[in-house]
Formats: sequence, structure tokens, C-alpha cells
Amino acid sequence: MTNKIWAYIDQFKGEALPSSWEAIGAGLALAESLGGGVTAIVFGENVGAIAEQAFQYGADEVLVADDATLGDYRAEAYTATLTQLAADSAPEVILFPTTSRGREVAGMSAVDLNTGVLVDVTALEVVDGAVIATRPVYAGKLLAKVQCSAKPQMVTLRGRAFAKPEADASRTGTPTGVPAALSEDEINVKIVDYATVSGGVSLTDAAVIVSGGRGVSNNPNLNPPDDLDEAGQEIWKAQQGFALVGDLADALGAAVGASRAAVDAGYIPYVNQVGQTGKVVAPDLYVACGISGAIQHLAGMRTSKVIVAINKDADAPIFKLARFGVVGDLFEILPPLAAAMKERLGQ
Repeated sequence: MTNKIWAYIDQFKGEALPSSWEAIGAGLALAESLGGGVTAIVFGENVGAIAEQAFQYGADEVLVADDATLGDYRAEAYTATLTQLAADSAPEVILFPTTSRGREVAGMSAVDLNTGVLVDVTALEVVDGAVIATRPVYAGKLLAKVQCSAKPQMVTLRGRAFAKPEADASRTGTPTGVPAALSEDEINVKIVDYATVSGGVSLTDAAVIVSGGRGVSNNPNLNPPDDLDEAGQEIWKAQQGFALVGDLADALGAAVGASRAAVDAGYIPYVNQVGQTGKVVAPDLYVACGISGAIQHLAGMRTSKVIVAINKDADAPIFKLARFGVVGDLFEILPPLAAAMKERLGQ
């Protein structure tokens, strides 16, 4: 029998995103109060291995739509299938990871089901049988407790805000196959090709992030090539600065982030941006290098467990949020810090 709580498993090319398992963990915690277990929802093509993983991470039931029309993510196909499933089975809560695909499917399906979406949720509780969600508002300065009166309640969960269950290889089960809702002829979008826009550690999944801001271009000891104009020389300096940020990130096994100011200046691609208009992250460790701490940036990383700030301006707002602060020149601090981390970690 299908459970009251569903967890949507976001996957790409047969690999589930780690935040999907966090959704199962959050669902299991809710199930202790609401009763029943957790049903994992898996869409795609040849996704049997993901269904097995879902059982290992704690799902009591797995519904699998394994169809060629779902081989590539297309919002209309995925949404129609989820909407049909939810309409037939009437779950009370559907949990999604706050990924671009998860948010899109949650929003579109909520419209079809005439319900609401509680977004970017960082905590869940059950009060008198009702699910209450906590989410940051006003750039993270306040926390709001919200509730959706319609069913199913669609909830997107902030990455790394909920614990991922330990996988238990001994847990097994038989997935239940469900049909895709649309045929290929009914799907207007066609996938032509994919292009890789970034590499390295994913920002949203990273346990450690090292970020750089406009300050990475302020090294007075560098001599850029004479054939560059003023703007080109600034970007060249910034690239050298971000190389230092990258060295520290490599030493820590971290992802590289950036402030909006650095992205807008052309120092680094948008995919690296952390903040209100970029990625919202919650790593165990966040190292901010040459970032002053504009409110838009703080909104994207203030829930980090430990924040370290490196800035030569002792009055920079970032220090108010940081647990550890280093007042000094990042160009003098980062190289020996990266070297010390490599030595400590045996690299």
C-alpha cells in the first residue's frame, strides 16, 4: 500500500543526486509521527539501480516509471507522470530536493494538483497531525513556520539541511512499476545535446566550500601582460587570485564558490555564484576569501555550520557572521594555508 509520504529522487543519467537521499531521511522522520513508511519516486530509463539504492537508504516502497520518454529530463513528461501518480494515490506529503529539476517538477505539479509548495525548507515537524515547515525569509534573517492546507503538501528541502540516512546494503525490495503519463508524440520538448559547463565538486552537495570575491583581483604585486586593456588586466589578476582559491579548495577537497560581485565582474562563471541570486548552500565549512559580506551573499551561505572569513578590512560585514576571522591580505595567507592543509592531510 502506498505510503502517505513520498520522496522524489532526482537523478541525471542514472545517477541520483545525494540530496535525494536526504529527502528520504526527512520523510522517515515525518513517518514516525504520521505513521506508515516512505515511498520513493524514481523516473527515468534503466533506473533499476537507483530503485535498489532507494531501498538501501530507507524507502519502504519504490514506484518506478522506467520508460524511454523519461530517459532525458523533460519537465512536461516528468510533471505529468508525477501528477497522475499523486492524483491516483493521494499522498499527504511529497518531498523534493531543492535542485533545479526538483523545484520545477514540484511547482508545475502543484499547479496541476491545485495545491501549494513550501520552498527551501530547513526543518520539518508534526504538530497536532499537521506538517509544519521552517524556512528562511528576509535573506535568512528570520525563520518562518509555514503550513500548506491543501493536499498533497509539496515541500522542497534545502540541500544538506537534513541528514542523509546511512545506506544499508542488506535492505532490499521489489519496485512497483508505473506507466509514464505521456507518449513521445505528446511531448513538445526534444533533447538535442548536452554541454558541460562546469566540473569539480558540486556547490550544493559540497561539505566544504572556498569562495572568492572582488578582493581576489587586488594583488598589487602582479604585473599583467602589457597587451591587455585595463579591464583585461583586472580579469587577469582575478584569475591569478582565484587560482589561489582553487589551490586551497583542492587541498580541502572543496568546491569553489564566488560572490555575485566577482561573477558580475567576469572573474568566474555564474555556475560558481553563491548567494540570493546564485546557489544557496549549507556546507560544514565555508571559507570566504576577499568577500566583504553583502546581504545577498550572506543569504546564500549563512546556514553554513562553520564560517571562516579572510579579509584585509577588519570592518567587513562578513566578520559578524564568521566564527573565525583572519584580518589580512589573502594573497599572503592563502598559499601557506593551502600548503599547511596539504601537509596536514598527507597530500
